[in-house]
Amino acid sequence: MMNTALITGITGQDGSYLVEDLLERGYVVHGIVRTPSLQRWQRLDHLLADPEVHDKRLFLHGADLDDVTTIRRIIAGVQPGEVYHLAGQSHVGASFEIPESTCEFTAMGTLRILEILRDCRPVPKFLHVSSSEIFGSPDQVPQDESTPHRPITPYGVAKSFATDMVRVYRESFGFFACNAICFNHESPRRGESFVTRKITRSAAKIKLGLQTQLTLGNLDACRDWGYAPDFVSAFQCMLQQDEPQDLVLATGIPHTVKDWLEIAFGYLDLDWRDWVTTDQRFVRKADPRELLGDARRARRAIEWKPSRTFEEMVIEMVEHEMRVLNPDSSQPVQ
Repeated sequence: MMNTALITGITGQDGSYLVEDLLERGYVVHGIVRTPSLQRWQRLDHLLADPEVHDKRLFLHGADLDDVTTIRRIIAGVQPGEVYHLAGQSHVGASFEIPESTCEFTAMGTLRILEILRDCRPVPKFLHVSSSEIFGSPDQVPQDESTPHRPITPYGVAKSFATDMVRVYRESFGFFACNAICFNHESPRRGESFVTRKITRSAAKIKLGLQTQLTLGNLDACRDWGYAPDFVSAFQCMLQQDEPQDLVLATGIPHTVKDWLEIAFGYLDLDWRDWVTTDQRFVRKADPRELLGDARRARRAIEWKPSRTFEEMVIEMVEHEMRVLNPDSSQPVQ
């Protein structure tokens, strides 16, 4: 009998990789999507165009995270064995501009789903994708599963609430519920509003003569950046363990925005200093510092480790941009 999974946030970067991973493992996958949009659905186009997959092993259902009645009805009809909760406002910078909706969908949206699952018989296994932003300004470096939460952004606060609620429901109601505490992770499917994608896309545009300048904020901002498909590969494994536990997923290696610029522009034989300017308007009001993950528990529990180096990931993203922006070119990338 095929396993059945339900994914919220299925149209995002992580959701699109997760549905591919689960389909490859033989799952039937149901996804909750918001109002149809080409921008939000394009990561799934290749699956929706496959007649052997769409409406046979992959099914989409429309609902917002605050639509409790519809979500309850979907879960009752699907009866999933596993629920992967990825949805929510995920742009840290934007959370300062829309703090209420960030908390509404990222924090309260998670609680609403937990409450719906509490009434299910049996209760599906549940995975919530948390974030390193819960640590904010940490007392210890690197951070692991026991590091206290000290969020300093609205997004971090919302994720901290959701993460603690998952733990509370696990301990109080016997849920098989886990938090995947993900440090930054990128891919060619990252949204264009994120600084990493801005850099790789701008480098390609500048190389092709389609752009003349890139303006950024703090070039010294430092993060633990990994490869999104690596992180997603851990999600299903976490729900197959004998006991539920939270796991930090991270590379343990810090990099700066300048590192992104050096590799992305350098790969295209460009000196980023000739094309990049800074503007204080793009500097965050509060920027987490020294976020560096300790993923030793994940290595022990599910034998997880990154498959891509930082440089390989950045180059893959640049090559993707060049193919998208210049699809008819037969010339090599460099």
